[in-house]
Amino acid sequence: MKTFEGKVAIITGATSGLGISIAVEFAKKGAKVSICGRRESEGQETLAMIKKEGVEAMFTGCDIRKEEQVKHFLDETLKAFGKVDFAVNNAAIAGALVSLTDYTEDAWDDVININLKGTFFSMKHEVLAMLKNAAGGAIVNISSALGLVGGRFGVTPYSASKHGVIGLTKSAALEYSRKKIRINAICVGIMDTEMNDQVLNLAKDVNEARNAQAKSFPLGRIATPEEVAKSAVWLCSDEASFITGVALPVDGGWTAQ
Repeated sequence: MKTFEGKVAIITGATSGLGISIAVEFAKKGAKVSICGRRESEGQETLAMIKKEGVEAMFTGCDIRKEEQVKHFLDETLKAFGKVDFAVNNAAIAGALVSLTDYTEDAWDDVININLKGTFFSMKHEVLAMLKNAAGGAIVNISSALGLVGGRFGVTPYSASKHGVIGLTKSAALEYSRKKIRINAICVGIMDTEMNDQVLNLAKDVNEARNAQAKSFPLGRIATPEEVAKSAVWLCSDEASFITGVALPVDGGWTAQ
């Protein structure tokens, strides 16, 4: 059902995994879609997938660590489509899977600058665009189950960045609630994506590691990016019109244990 016809959605980090699924899900609902990412060829591939749904779409090269590039992405979207109704801030990296004492300053900065500062830059310019809308807008930030709890090894900067995204989400939601801009986060567990494959490939036995991942979730499996995407898009819909400032676990019950 084309419930988002006449609407414009932007997605950061839409060149792989969850970002692709979110972009395609918005397109299936009829929205015009504007995506950004650092990889041009992958961005064009995502663009082709979106356009197969019969909607207008565009790709802008953008490194969200750099505010001027984020502003350019929003400016290009506004120039092409006239407004922004929905935004999903998905761009992130896992970082180096090493102990805290082995983390270098540069590696720490990479994780924080992309996952947290990049989300801040994105939200800043998305809010500025949405303030021009009489109906406001909706923003969803992609956090993590590790934004709600800690991790045992190798994920300290990642977990810190994703905890920060939740704080950013809740405070901004309160600040702009009277401006009709809803801001929420989803806290994602493990998904079947490139990022997870990179983690699994570090294991001595990949199949054993994959089975252990599945068993760690109460539902007995990891998520598909498509089902997580549906949660993000739903939070932008009128069906979620009274939800703001929420960090919603989409983790198969993992953080409920």
